[in-house]
Amino acid sequence: MRGLTGRGGIRTRAAGGAAVAGLAAVGLFSVACSTGGAGVQDEGAAHADTSDKATPSQVTPSSSTARKSQSVNAVKLIMSDPKVSERVKADLKPCGRDSYPVDTSYGNLTGGTSPDVVVNVLTCGDAVGMGTYVYRENGDKYENVFAAEEPAVYSAIDRGDLVVTKQVYTKGDPGTGPSGEEVTTWRWSGGKFTQQYWVRNDFSKAVGAGEPAAPDAAPTSEN
Repeated sequence: MRGLTGRGGIRTRAAGGAAVAGLAAVGLFSVACSTGGAGVQDEGAAHADTSDKATPSQVTPSSSTARKSQSVNAVKLIMSDPKVSERVKADLKPCGRDSYPVDTSYGNLTGGTSPDVVVNVLTCGDAVGMGTYVYRENGDKYENVFAAEEPAVYSAIDRGDLVVTKQVYTKGDPGTGPSGEEVTTWRWSGGKFTQQYWVRNDFSKAVGAGEPAAPDAAPTSEN
């Protein structure tokens, strides 16, 4: 499971409730259509000279809602970012030939004129999240406006909000069986992300533990 191991991963939850993806689903583009014409007339078939001159209607994108998504080099962003820890940078290595373990999402989180970029850095073997970051376009560069560097953390975009899921492990939990998860929803306000919601889910230890125990034998009566 991408970003998180065990149950309740954000790729199956946040993107569906969500994002995420819902990081989600996310609508980046919308257009407003403008068509012309005089409507239906009841004077019979159109003359040949007028029908030959008919032109197709034009589609004009709305400047207030249009969004242009341009791919960024997520690895370059991470490696050149002073806010990213040296530990994450040292662990960010190709899993294969020029194939880095990073997930990248684009969406409108901060209300800018260009889509924001969410980058999740994962491990190669089991795709567990090591860090998650949000970049906002600032002139000719991208600015880091959110960062979380914890084991098993993953972010997705959910209808304009940032949803961060972190799996919780307690003593004795295997790597694939966390005790629960914390889901935090962040919203851009006043030039920064502020926490809106927080949810803690505790997982049952009985689920997936194997076959149920046989019931005790019913007592017998003696005459």
